[in-house]
Amino acid sequence: MNTLKGSVGQNGTNDPDDVRAVQTHLNAWLAKTALALSPLTVSGLADGETQAAILNFQKRVGGMKTPDGRIDPGGTTWRLLSVWGSDRVASLSGADWWHANQARFPNSRSVDDLDAGFQACVRPFLAALKDAGASVSIDTTFRSLQRAYIMRYSWDVAKQLIRPAEVPAMDGVDIIWDHGNLVASVKAAKEMAALFGIAFRPSLNTRHNKGLAIDMDIRWSGTMSIRDKAGKTALIGAPNNGAFNTALHRVGASYGLIKLLTDRPHWSDNGH
Repeated sequence: MNTLKGSVGQNGTNDPDDVRAVQTHLNAWLAKTALALSPLTVSGLADGETQAAILNFQKRVGGMKTPDGRIDPGGTTWRLLSVWGSDRVASLSGADWWHANQARFPNSRSVDDLDAGFQACVRPFLAALKDAGASVSIDTTFRSLQRAYIMRYSWDVAKQLIRPAEVPAMDGVDIIWDHGNLVASVKAAKEMAALFGIAFRPSLNTRHNKGLAIDMDIRWSGTMSIRDKAGKTALIGAPNNGAFNTALHRVGASYGLIKLLTDRPHWSDNGH
């Protein structure tokens, strides 16, 4: 079904046929995500589980900070959701592919999506930073394996580290890296790498894929007074950012966050 007759979800008209279409597409999405959630019953009823799945989809795929839990005909959420479960044909890499497809492959900024054990380390460190007056901007927590693949080969083809025709395929990622000539292939890969904002060669299998890493920008003014996990106060001065300040790295390590020195925003459970 390519269109909806009416809205589905919270405060929607919830025509049973529309609801069934949404439930079917949500199940196709749930089957391909790392979320340990059971498939929805395709009942035609916009029940609590269906509305919760819509909110999850809007947050994780749509990147909405304040999802409304409703899918409108022709709206952004339906445009993103309708590709799931449909027969898709692979298309050429480049800026157009990125704009049409990248949102299908999650890159979360939410601490909620981290591994539970690592969350227990991250949350008190973030609380200590907040109490100390630091500014924290989170860029990435969980990253899907498919997104890592797309980022890695955007970089590798752009830098001509691999021939476009030799990029391995990945299930669920309908992209053609080889445009038939090297110049066009490299140009398209460069467009995608720029849109991702890649500064270093991405890894194919990172701690992000397991929910065991967080990328964040940390800044403060003057000298910051912050408590480590044991409650001891540390005075942290210049440089006033989390990328290079080794004193702050020691405080983070006390909470279980190890700084990767070669990647400015990256902290993880083991420093990788």
